[in-house]
Amino acid sequence: MMDFTLNPMLASGALQFAFDKATLEGKLVIFTLITLSLFSWTVIITKLRQLYLAKKWAKRFLAEYESTRDPLDIRRKHAEFEGAPIYQLYLRGADELDYQLTHNGRNIKGDTRISTASFEAVKVTLEEAAGGEALALEKGMIVLSTAVAGGPFIGLLGTVWGVMDTFAGVALANAASLTAMAPGVAGALITTVIGLLVAIPAMFAYNFMVTSLRSITHELDGFASRFAIQIEHAYGETRNVEEKIADAIRRAEHDREQVAVISGADI
Repeated sequence: MMDFTLNPMLASGALQFAFDKATLEGKLVIFTLITLSLFSWTVIITKLRQLYLAKKWAKRFLAEYESTRDPLDIRRKHAEFEGAPIYQLYLRGADELDYQLTHNGRNIKGDTRISTASFEAVKVTLEEAAGGEALALEKGMIVLSTAVAGGPFIGLLGTVWGVMDTFAGVALANAASLTAMAPGVAGALITTVIGLLVAIPAMFAYNFMVTSLRSITHELDGFASRFAIQIEHAYGETRNVEEKIADAIRRAEHDREQVAVISGADI
């Protein structure tokens, strides 16, 4: 019977043979690629978990939000949806709205309302929160893009360097045979193989995550606009045309009285 010895990396032992024949520079390139791969897989696993939780808790938050009538109901209930960026956006907006109602609110027909300036402050807070959450979601993606773009080139560098050393050694030894060249070429090519093994998983993960992040970012922007509109309807200072005209007339009469007082004083 034939005796098969299984190599940990490959049954044929080709990768092990190529690694053994690689030059010092080639092995340094391989260790660099392995380090990049470790960072890449760390980001992949972390981001996949983050995206899963973000979608899961966002769905629950939106279901809860749909069932409310007041934009501040979820905040008053102290509900928790910690894994959802959209919930963090809601909290920022709700906190700012509560601050404006407490410090700059106006009592209109028994209801506390906020002025146009206060509402604009809430809108700015929502926009900043949406941008901040989007940036937080994109954190770490630079590692994947580096692995995708740089992995093959780093591997190619090691291959070119190894082939160059091989040909230089053959020339010095005056032994231009396949037996003399094969080990060095194999040791050079392994860096390109490792580079591709680093880049290919990172490429698929990066494309999937970019699509998912784009979807979540659009969801954040859409909710920010929707939340702002509901805040304006529920807490905005809404006055009809007659009230606005009467207020303008009162201000005009007050201005005329002030002018008359000043003119009398000058006389």
